[in-house]
Amino acid sequence: WSWKMLFKAVVSTQSTGSFSLTTFSPSGKLVQIEYAIAAVAAGAPSIGIKSKTGVVIAAEKKTKSILYDDTSITKMEMITKHCGMTYSGMGPDFRLLVRKARKVAQQYQMQYDEEIPVSQLVQRLANVMQEYTHSGGVRPFGVSLLVAGFDQSTPYLVQCDPSGAYFAWKATAMGKNHVNGKTFLEKRYNSDLELEDAVHTAILTLKEGFEGQMTEDNIEIGICTTDGFRKLNRTEVKDYLAALN
Repeated sequence: WSWKMLFKAVVSTQSTGSFSLTTFSPSGKLVQIEYAIAAVAAGAPSIGIKSKTGVVIAAEKKTKSILYDDTSITKMEMITKHCGMTYSGMGPDFRLLVRKARKVAQQYQMQYDEEIPVSQLVQRLANVMQEYTHSGGVRPFGVSLLVAGFDQSTPYLVQCDPSGAYFAWKATAMGKNHVNGKTFLEKRYNSDLELEDAVHTAILTLKEGFEGQMTEDNIEIGICTTDGFRKLNRTEVKDYLAALN
């Protein structure tokens, strides 16, 4: 290439904003992270609500074909007995982070003979996600996590974003239609919510932007209390849906 061709290529790159992962744009942004956040915003909705006695997380479970075996697709994963998580965004990225989270939790258990605190687990996951924003040869994770946990007598609901930032929430919404979801939660949430009411509110929030009929086959709900984290079975989800109709 001549220097003139090289100069044109550089100018073209700058004008289109197509920068590498580790290069800041002239406006001070890392555009690849913004693209990752856009991938999360286009993903299936996820809801998290903290109540007095526990945490509820709920997510829409999309399938591209009626021929899929529903039992092979899951949006909720247990990390430790008292911690579980869901996501909005890219499923394969979530699978990798679940494996990492379980490995971190097991290492802590072996070293200290107790469950890892939710705050430490979230911080270590966020560190992994942040590392992928400035390392060569990788891309940011196209997924945001909602982590529900219980430490002793304290419930936790924490969101981790592709940038490596993490926030504790009383209630939040992620994925498609998340703005309307948060607006709905702001109107319905109060700090005296019981766990049953939190489950109902989570379902109603998912319904706000739901396409088609909501059934026990296309949503998943997880609850975390002092007894631990568990995913509600289809019969339980069906009963909650029937109670709202």
